[in-house]
Amino acid sequence: MELTELDIGIFIFYILLVLGIGVLASRSAAATKRDYFLAGDKLPWWMVGGSIIAANISSHHFVSIMGTAYFLGFSAMNIAWPAVFLGFFALLWIFLPFYLRNGFYTMPEFLDRRYGAAARLVYGILLLLTYVFVEIAAVLFLGALAIHTLVPSVGIGEAVVGLAVLTSLYTITGGLRAVVWTEMLQLLVLLCGGTILAVKTLWHPAVGGIHGLLERCNEWHLLLAPTNPDFPCTMFFGGLLCISVFYCAANQFIVQRCLAAKDEWHARMGVVAVNYLQVFLPAIYILPGIVAPLIIGRHLAKPDMVFPTLVQELLPSGLVGLVMAGLIAAIMSHLSGAVNSCTTIATVDFYLPYINRNATDRQAVRFGRITAAAIFALAMVWAMLMLGKQDKPVFLYLLNVYGVFTPGIAAMFLCGILWKRTTQAGALAAGLLTVPLTLFLDWLCGGIKIPYLSPPHLPEIIVKYLSPFLNRTGVAFWFCVLVCVIVSLFTTPRPSAELEGLIWNKESLRLPKEMRDRARGLRNPLLWWLVIFGFTVFLYIRFGFMTGIVE
Repeated sequence: MELTELDIGIFIFYILLVLGIGVLASRSAAATKRDYFLAGDKLPWWMVGGSIIAANISSHHFVSIMGTAYFLGFSAMNIAWPAVFLGFFALLWIFLPFYLRNGFYTMPEFLDRRYGAAARLVYGILLLLTYVFVEIAAVLFLGALAIHTLVPSVGIGEAVVGLAVLTSLYTITGGLRAVVWTEMLQLLVLLCGGTILAVKTLWHPAVGGIHGLLERCNEWHLLLAPTNPDFPCTMFFGGLLCISVFYCAANQFIVQRCLAAKDEWHARMGVVAVNYLQVFLPAIYILPGIVAPLIIGRHLAKPDMVFPTLVQELLPSGLVGLVMAGLIAAIMSHLSGAVNSCTTIATVDFYLPYINRNATDRQAVRFGRITAAAIFALAMVWAMLMLGKQDKPVFLYLLNVYGVFTPGIAAMFLCGILWKRTTQAGALAAGLLTVPLTLFLDWLCGGIKIPYLSPPHLPEIIVKYLSPFLNRTGVAFWFCVLVCVIVSLFTTPRPSAELEGLIWNKESLRLPKEMRDRARGLRNPLLWWLVIFGFTVFLYIRFGFMTGIVE
């Protein structure tokens, strides 16, 4: 694609604007650990919600989730909508009060208080490895792939390095405050760029605008057969449940923004705002992929190429620069948020307890900055080693990777907060079992090949239902829960006095007394949550049960 001077000018202006805001925010940051890692606990609800969405939406969405929609159709909505009644439901009504009322910095810190140091260490290691070698590297690779496709003169390696260096300039120096302030700008830009592409796609003559879209409503199917390899309807009972609970409610990357809220009311309202964005934002990164076959056909060898192809086909000069700025905004906001979460865990869960217990705030912040630089370097190398030769969207492979370790993690968190009899031995058994168990199930179904060792012959019906990775993940999750319960029953639990404020009860649903007066009427988080929750249920009735389950 030939970029015009207008496209280049818009793109450069945006990059300079982001760096300027990041530098300005950095000047007032990093005075203390709490300031650097949690923005001084000063975020209002709209910044909490906006930063969660801005950090979450990345090249995953514009490149790979749009590719998933091109590949699978309307069922790709199952990537976004279930979080309202699974992951964010668990965060809002189960976990959030305990995180905030105990003043935690990190999710491993919660496990330490609930179980002990061993659980904290295991989870922290798993989380750091996943962030660096899956989350951050995949964002860099997918973003670089899209940039290279739009501008072939920019190599994938050059794009990876450029994205990492630009984002690191303010992330390393400014901490979470710089990350959140730049995310607010990036959210506006990515919404603008994404909306432009969505409008141009939906109003293409082959689609016919809103009228043409509505005429195809009866062709939209949310629920697929239990044996569907990607999104079986049985995923809601296990696989998607544990992945969503981990990603939304036990994930430092997401929860850290809630921990930085002014108070619990702002944190809850921020999560409620995320639910609204979670339902409506797919219109800009999933609907274009659904209707793309009507415009460009189904000839693409790789579904992840649908985004750059639509940009090339539909957008005139000037708008290309704005959409590219939107893509870069999504990538940079996701990278900065993920790296900041990594540095928080590395500092709070490893450096302070094991390396330098008496570290000053200045030493802790310095270690966080060094760690951030190292993470950017590792992720760059790993991203450039990714081959990207998959015939399916990369996002489906990322879900598969998440399914390897989330069953045990979800079991550790859910059992720990819902059942006071859970012991550290039970939690560790679930956490350590998750990886070998999921790999074993994959081997049983023929997904993993081991030389000279063939899986036993299983009834065809079992192989058929275990083959979808989300079904296997669900089986692994409930088995981890069972193991956690059995081991806990045979080991000694912690005294009830040590679990004060760490086990869920009805009082957890209510705001602290000092906040209840301002949470009346239209300021009540429960009211706004009920509205979006009811609307999401309606969508599943309309496009799930009323259209039926299909292959």
